[in-house]
Amino acid sequence: MKELPNPTMPLSMLDLPRGSLHRHDHQTQKNVVPTPSTQNRSGLIVEWAKHLDEVREAQRLRYDVFATEMGARLKEEIAGHDIDLFDDFCEHLLVRDEMTGQVIGTYRVLTPAQAKRIGSTYSDLEFDLTRLRSLRERMVELGRSCVHAEHRHGGVIMALWGALAEFMVRNKLDVMIGCASIPMLHQGVVSGEVAASIWHQLKQTHLADFEYQVRPRLALPVEEWEINDAFEPPALIKGYLRLGAKVLGAPAWDPDFNTADLPMLMKINDLPPRYRKHFLGA
Repeated sequence: MKELPNPTMPLSMLDLPRGSLHRHDHQTQKNVVPTPSTQNRSGLIVEWAKHLDEVREAQRLRYDVFATEMGARLKEEIAGHDIDLFDDFCEHLLVRDEMTGQVIGTYRVLTPAQAKRIGSTYSDLEFDLTRLRSLRERMVELGRSCVHAEHRHGGVIMALWGALAEFMVRNKLDVMIGCASIPMLHQGVVSGEVAASIWHQLKQTHLADFEYQVRPRLALPVEEWEINDAFEPPALIKGYLRLGAKVLGAPAWDPDFNTADLPMLMKINDLPPRYRKHFLGA
């Protein structure tokens, strides 16, 4: 198995080729380390990828969910894998089925040090994040979240969130951002009606303070659809909101993934007490 290079190095003065695994360095970013590699939670094994072949397992799951299930148009550097430039700079969190060993859930995590190395976050490609500049030094980006279709129960996502919370506290990071996707394929038709309706609801109840609001680079034309209050946010977005997350602005349109992406931000200090106790024991 190919060992992964240390993903938490300080900013390098060298230009790194696009899409290549970054090289080893004897120096490491102070205080930034993965949480313990393996935990067992009710038949689930939660671990941070240590080898390239483990990252490939996550990329295959992502391909199955995003391309096969959701119809995303992905550039296939390796057939059947969802791979992009940011993967080489991220920590990859995996949940396995204890019985089969299969990866059934994943997140990727971009630390502040690695965002400096690559020059941006993925969210920067979809949104103007200028107003978040004061948060950058302690801001982690979460991305490419997905769970296998046969395992979409609360246990998998709670296991992922628990490991993420431990990672944040261990490394003294307290802000998480990411793009939360709303599928635009509804009843066999690609439409922005669902996303527009959800955005209309959330901007009234969960919009961040003005100082943190951002603008999409390719805005979904939400004014083109009628608002239907019967549409509910996807389960993952509802979960984020229960954890105290805020929506940072109107959705961006991602034509390749057939999604409308909402920019979201969550602070560890905003975790409701019952979730703080569950994830952190505090």
